[in-house]
Amino acid sequence: MDFPVIKGSGYVLVHTPNILKEGGSTQTTTRAKNPEAEYLKNLDDHLRTFTEVVGYAPNQAYIGNILPDKLTEIEKPWYAKENFVEEERFGKLGEIMPEAEFYALIKHVDVFDLVKLSSEFIQEIEPQLAEHPILKEMEIELGTGEESSELESLLENEAEPLYLNNKLIGCVKRAHESDVNLNAHTILENLVAKASAVLAVKNLAFKNDIDLNDVDYLLECSEEACGDINQRGGGNFAKAIAEMAGCENANGSDVRSFCAAPAHAIVNAAALVKAGIYDNVVVAAGGSVAKLGMNGKDHIKKEMPVLEDTLGGFAVLVSKNDGLSPVIRTDIIGRHKVGTGSSPQAVISSLVTDPLDENDLNIKDIDKYSVEMQNPEVTKPAGAGDVPESNYKMIAALGVKRGDLERKELMNFVKAHGMPGFAPTQGHIPSGVPFIGPAAKMMAAGQLKKAMIIGKGSLFLGRMTNQFDGVSFVIEKNSGVEAKTESVSDKEIKNMIAGAMRQMADNLLGETE
Repeated sequence: MDFPVIKGSGYVLVHTPNILKEGGSTQTTTRAKNPEAEYLKNLDDHLRTFTEVVGYAPNQAYIGNILPDKLTEIEKPWYAKENFVEEERFGKLGEIMPEAEFYALIKHVDVFDLVKLSSEFIQEIEPQLAEHPILKEMEIELGTGEESSELESLLENEAEPLYLNNKLIGCVKRAHESDVNLNAHTILENLVAKASAVLAVKNLAFKNDIDLNDVDYLLECSEEACGDINQRGGGNFAKAIAEMAGCENANGSDVRSFCAAPAHAIVNAAALVKAGIYDNVVVAAGGSVAKLGMNGKDHIKKEMPVLEDTLGGFAVLVSKNDGLSPVIRTDIIGRHKVGTGSSPQAVISSLVTDPLDENDLNIKDIDKYSVEMQNPEVTKPAGAGDVPESNYKMIAALGVKRGDLERKELMNFVKAHGMPGFAPTQGHIPSGVPFIGPAAKMMAAGQLKKAMIIGKGSLFLGRMTNQFDGVSFVIEKNSGVEAKTESVSDKEIKNMIAGAMRQMADNLLGETE
């Protein structure tokens, strides 16, 4: 059977401490309740510098400079300066961007002139943009900028402020006077998701030598929604991202399923390619403003830095089999059905063991599982525990119950077939997809044959259903056999038409004789 492939991937992080303070849901709700809250007063003292964010080992794993398993060799806590790794902001799979450059990118992707930046900031940032390997090619035009008095006036008219080092350098205007779906905060959230996804798509192309003009379709799978009062979540982020990234020949649409959306989107992309509808489909998502500083109160209580200070983004290209890239096994798809139930055992069974059973595989036939790859340094202080490890233990326990493993093998299985969590807690971002890039590298190096990517989602958060959700798929080292094309040349087509015409003429002549 011929399968589609993962042709390349790109991963980005954006350090946004000021957007965290002004826009993260924990901060906005705290401020609304008590503007003088101790948490808000102490927040600045627990925010990291850009250098600290770059040196943080899980971030280096996310952008591809180290493999996730390398984290087991690094002393904890990873956020301690003595345990930083010596890497740089640009990675093998992507990059970490500072907030100042990102403000310029937000302005660039804004096509309705809703983002205003100060003249002073524009003068300071333009030289940095000219040195960035991707931004310098995007022909970013920031204009002349605004005076500080104009920005202050816009804030009085319900604009959302943009700060840098506690200095006002811009704002985002509301797009409608009364439509809550187009207020300034929502516009900021949507522009942030758009800009970070554009950055991920551009890194996908840059790191993998991909011509974005060859992209036929783009599926966007973040957790944001854009629309107005008459269609609150109408979209289309995908088309907006494709436009700004330079995918001139692409169409696109949005996929939503909370944290499970990226896995759904990749399965959809694989199906579109396998069916022959499109040759090249990009799956992309940007970051979530609301998730910034989500567990900040717990981090400060533990005298830690607020680790949720980065937006996440990713992009994956799914294409026809090239005989080289990892294949997506479209015959091994796990799905959480309506009747599955929401117990952890039922969920893992539907996503892991059921698709393996259907293909005569056991749990140990999958070399690595990637499921809810949240960084445990973020989640444990908040009482959520080590989420990846909990999932691996559940998979292993099912393996023992099924007879795939002996009980004494359980913890060895967790170590061998799992990995430390390394992704930011951005909802959809950690859900399986961060390992696609590292898995491809490991397959190319002969270190890995099969990996299962698992996306899980909490649909009940939308108050429309109590259902849980999930989907999984297996990626596998390519056998090296490229897809055979049954193409016919123009000359052969002309000869076929000419032959058919002669035969028809002979038949007509025969009938008249």
